[in-house]
Amino acid sequence: METTFETKQERAVLVGLNADCFRADQTATDETIEELEALLETAGGFCTGKMLQNRHTPDSHSFIGEGKAQEVRMLVEATESTMVVFDNELSPGNIRALEEIIGVTVLDRSALILDIFAQRAKTREGRLQVELAQYQYLLPRLSGMGKSLSRQGGGIGTRGPGETKLESDRRHIRERIARLQNELEQVRQVRMVQRERRMKNSVPVVAIVGYTNAGKSTLLNQLTDAGIPANNRLFDTLDTTSRQLTVSDNLDVVLTDTVGFIAKLPHHLVEAFHATLEELEYADLLLHVIDASDENRQEHIAVVDKLIGKLAKEGTPVLRCYNKADLVEKTDIPVGEDVVSISAKSGMGMAELKNAIEKALGHSRHHIVVTLPYSMGGMVETLHSGAQVITVDYTGEGIVVEAIVDAILYGRLSAYITEEK
Repeated sequence: METTFETKQERAVLVGLNADCFRADQTATDETIEELEALLETAGGFCTGKMLQNRHTPDSHSFIGEGKAQEVRMLVEATESTMVVFDNELSPGNIRALEEIIGVTVLDRSALILDIFAQRAKTREGRLQVELAQYQYLLPRLSGMGKSLSRQGGGIGTRGPGETKLESDRRHIRERIARLQNELEQVRQVRMVQRERRMKNSVPVVAIVGYTNAGKSTLLNQLTDAGIPANNRLFDTLDTTSRQLTVSDNLDVVLTDTVGFIAKLPHHLVEAFHATLEELEYADLLLHVIDASDENRQEHIAVVDKLIGKLAKEGTPVLRCYNKADLVEKTDIPVGEDVVSISAKSGMGMAELKNAIEKALGHSRHHIVVTLPYSMGGMVETLHSGAQVITVDYTGEGIVVEAIVDAILYGRLSAYITEEK
């Protein structure tokens, strides 16, 4: 699929449907239309007008009803707009009907987000994931266009045993999806090897999650000097970045940035970005970055919490990091053991955040030196698999191991500790 906004700035009318039969995550509201405008600007477009329609149920043909669609057409003509973007997900039939009535290109929210992702993906992995999501989005819509596309020949002599263009397109897309899935499976295997190495070295993984534009990349930069471009726009970061962070003398962690979440995130994207989002499943701790100054922060917190519930393993501790805390009153931020007030931009609250990370991971981790008798040589292997081993020396007194261990190994080795750092 080609990106929508490559050559010129599109002028778009934004439309949403608020229907009684819709779930909360399907319907359009004034707030979600505002977010759609921000998405449009991120994609390179310009909003020329907005329209929110209230109906009991969507119209099966034109989604918003013939009369309202004619109103949209008049608004498009009056504003010299080049497209209409819907805040809801549309069927292929809806899109065809709306384009016939309105006379310009019609996109839905999912297509717009996919367009942004296509622009933002920089690494090979990111591009693979976006392309897979685009094809997964296109395939059912291609199937829904069967009658109009298969009529290209139309007359006698064109209905032979050969494939129609639609069937050929569908087969090509399915083959491409299979190839992309295979390539992404290889990416997952590489991640698995890296993950096993980290687990072997007993390095905890801390994943940064949050609503798009909450400040996740800025936080990673502040903590680790990662040097990731961090701009004030939606979905600025798609490609996962991992960096090692020294939290304290006794604790190093791997800090991993993740793609931002958003309300009504297309499920194609969640599936396609599985290799990236899988990091959440194996994380020892999640840092939920929240824009404290966001007017809709409670709704956005709920969106992220719901996705964490789907993607992270049950019981994973979550630290809520209220970012941009310097822009709001102290009383606007909740207080609790799992809450930290920070400013990722200025560095405010970083020491408190590191303390909270160490506490949340529950590591009574100890940096020790032990001298083991040679009869306990098997313990060296145990340390390599269950602790962070720094050095091993074979001396006349025994095997001297410097390591960072958890409370259980600390207790088992207490009789052999010669130094505690």
